[in-house]
Amino acid sequence: MTRNATPSVSRGTRGQAGITGLETAIILIAFVVVASVFAFTVLSTGIFASERSKETVYSGLEATRSSLEPRGSLVAHTGRVGSTPTVFKVTFVVSNAAAGDPIDLTPPYTADDSGTDPDVSSNAQYVTTVSYSDSYQHLSDVPWTVNWLGHSSGDNVLDRNEMAEITVWLLDRNTDTPIGDDDSVAYMTSGGGITSAGTLLGTNDQFTIEVKPSKGAVLRFERTVPARLDIVMDLK
Repeated sequence: MTRNATPSVSRGTRGQAGITGLETAIILIAFVVVASVFAFTVLSTGIFASERSKETVYSGLEATRSSLEPRGSLVAHTGRVGSTPTVFKVTFVVSNAAAGDPIDLTPPYTADDSGTDPDVSSNAQYVTTVSYSDSYQHLSDVPWTVNWLGHSSGDNVLDRNEMAEITVWLLDRNTDTPIGDDDSVAYMTSGGGITSAGTLLGTNDQFTIEVKPSKGAVLRFERTVPARLDIVMDLK
């Protein structure tokens, strides 16, 4: 007589419930959400870095387009303070570099080729400054004047195809004392140039002049005074 076979149940599967389709969907959605957040973060970081790089490039281009460019040499002029010969002004010509943006060259002083030059400008709202330094002193805002050469639009803005001659007056000039026949110059109590307490620019002295527009690169001149002072000297 044969016994009836009884189906056996595995003890290892007792009490375990299967994963339903809803739970699977929830897990998949969680993975998708995390991946989406991560992708959005990476994409946002990339866009931000790209925008910052673009701003840097544009800033560099703006600085280049707003830069001054020298045209020709720097010319030094010699005078006397009492009996001591010294360079009392330098001149140079500038234009726009690479046909750049207009540059405001409203000067703090004016000059009319009279003995009292430079004279304080009636419009003191200037934004371009000129600094001077040598081994003994640094002057952050020395007097300067401008003379327009050739074509000019009639204002103090350096536009495309215009050239301006800038004269930097190194001494604190006394505008009540004209330059005499011996090219003598004198000090005054204020004005931004070298005062009587400073050191005059003489033979073999090295000096630096920087023209600083309101925007764009700084135009820098580094020169050395020759061993002999002539009335007019081309410092190349």
